[in-house]
Amino acid sequence: QVQLVESGGGLVQAGGSLRLSCAASGRTFSTYAMGWFRQAPGKEREFVAAISSSGLGTAYADSVKGRFTISRANAKNTVYLQMNSLKPEDTAVYYCAARWSRDLSRPYYEGYDYWGQGTQVTVSS
Repeated sequence: QVQLVESGGGLVQAGGSLRLSCAASGRTFSTYAMGWFRQAPGKEREFVAAISSSGLGTAYADSVKGRFTISRANAKNTVYLQMNSLKPEDTAVYYCAARWSRDLSRPYYEGYDYWGQGTQVTVSS
């Protein structure tokens, strides 16, 4: 069982930056691939970014590529999402997710087993 707690959301002007954090419980964090997803009002949840269990592999949605960076600190049981050049369309609740992974270098777009409660990101124009 993995418990995930996100933090770092808030209100920011367009063009600004935020860094989201996701703290995970448990002693086996380094065996889990991690992902960030988001859900805007009236829309389905969508993939944002993912990172492999070792941190060697990453993947991004086209809409955030070049603006967002996912990283992880396995010694701290934490995954981050650095968000730069934010746009109003980035406004959403952002969720952290985890799935056990045998492959150290593979990020995943789907198939996550554990989810956090979400953190609100609002970008004003």
